[in-house]
Amino acid sequence: MKASLIVLGCILSAPAFAARNVEEFKTNAGTLKITTVMHAGFVIEAGGQVVIVDPAQGSWDGIPQADLILITDIHGDHLNRSMIAKVKKPNGTVIAPEAVTKTVTEAQILRNGETKTIGTWKVEAVPMYNLKRGPSEGKLYHDKGRGNGYIVTFGGLRIYIAGDTEGIPEMRSLKNIDVAFVPMNLPYTMTPEEAADAVKAFHPRVVYPYHYMGSDPKAFEAALAGTGIEVRIRNWY
Repeated sequence: MKASLIVLGCILSAPAFAARNVEEFKTNAGTLKITTVMHAGFVIEAGGQVVIVDPAQGSWDGIPQADLILITDIHGDHLNRSMIAKVKKPNGTVIAPEAVTKTVTEAQILRNGETKTIGTWKVEAVPMYNLKRGPSEGKLYHDKGRGNGYIVTFGGLRIYIAGDTEGIPEMRSLKNIDVAFVPMNLPYTMTPEEAADAVKAFHPRVVYPYHYMGSDPKAFEAALAGTGIEVRIRNWY
């Protein structure tokens, strides 16, 4: 049975989550909660477990410690060694691409195309990379295979975390994505219009623009008007 995407409500934040957006989704295995933190960092809670994505920027005070941490890339807006130590449970697991393990040596390596099950969570690593944008001619900000996007599944609900990427073929060919987090900031990823074009191709039910500092998420929303894709703009900064 397909997980329901009915939002149970935007919850009033407890003091520990002041000014953070907290939303709940129904799944086949119970309620799943998503809390935005900053830029590329957010929290997923379900089944009594906590998953944290890219705890690197912003305040993580009051955030419940993680059973599982997912790191997408080596850049400082995604990877913060001291923050990982702060938010991880003593027996928590870190999953990351191989390049990250030079810094986070305890992380379990997951390469593009590989899948791992941790407790009640299924985690699939998918490509994230630049097609054309880079610091100089012939170089890219994000090389193919270095970083991970992720598809996280709980109770039939499929959450796509794009990481730093352009609208690559692997994104455009995704299937059955319920909730997506997609970046849009220059020069590192995409324009809002490019991001919207890629999202149209795989057509998630709900999409959150994130990692958008310096870009206008309203332009992304406008570009998806009439597609049936629900755009949720939240305060990441």
